Amino acid sequence: MNLIDAHCHLTYEPLADTNAVLKRSRGAGVTGWVTIGTDLADSQKAVELAGRFENMFTTVAIHPHNAKSTDQSTIAQIKELAQRKKVVAIGETGLDLHYDFSSPQQQQDSFVQHLEIAKELNLPIVIHSREAFDETMEILEAHESGLKGLVFHCYSGDVHQAKIVLDKGWYISLTGVVTFKNAETTREVAKYVPLDRLMIETDAPYLSPEPMRKQKVNEPALLIHTAKFVAALRGMELAKFAEAVTNTTTQFFAIPV
Repeated sequence: MNLIDAHCHLTYEPLADTNAVLKRSRGAGVTGWVTIGTDLADSQKAVELAGRFENMFTTVAIHPHNAKSTDQSTIAQIKELAQRKKVVAIGETGLDLHYDFSSPQQQQDSFVQHLEIAKELNLPIVIHSREAFDETMEILEAHESGLKGLVFHCYSGDVHQAKIVLDKGWYISLTGVVTFKNAETTREVAKYVPLDRLMIETDAPYLSPEPMRKQKVNEPALLIHTAKFVAALRGMELAKFAEAVTNTTTQFFAIPV
């Protein structure tokens, strides 16, 4: 099995022992990783990290929480980083109305600038949308022309919203939240989304899946639990499910095989 963790934060301190993290990951059958940039310094670190490890790729962006730090200089540097080797997408960017680390206007302005970079460089984009689906869609519909591809990471919406995303030709990525006892809405989405539009991720070091939820630091090795859970939900053999979502992830990010 050769699963790809479609969204993780391998630059974050809880996962600092990269060699050990990746060894455990490979042992669990998770042999590829997309590590996600969340501010300028983190994006720079992610590009450097991906350059050191086979089958590790990266994205670059300013996270909505950090949107207040987005200025023309920062955006120019993100654009420059996005042209480096092993950068496969822009993200994560979008809107987060659960927290107020950056104002809605700051988030919207940063979001639009990231969309323009993605279009100019012909890269797909990774969307963070929390308690902001309608607002996110409003911006996307105004700027979607020319987008290469788009995935809603850590998808938290319902089937109706998923249909809107899928009708646009976009993608959905699920975390270990789908395994949580109170996540029936997410489980319905997991059964609904076609395999050629579905990815799975850890969002490590956050959101450890059941039965490992008590392990406070999530890591790519635990993606196998999400894969087993969603495969069972869909009535599929694990190997066939893993092959399908890996193919989807590889194609979306244009990862060389």
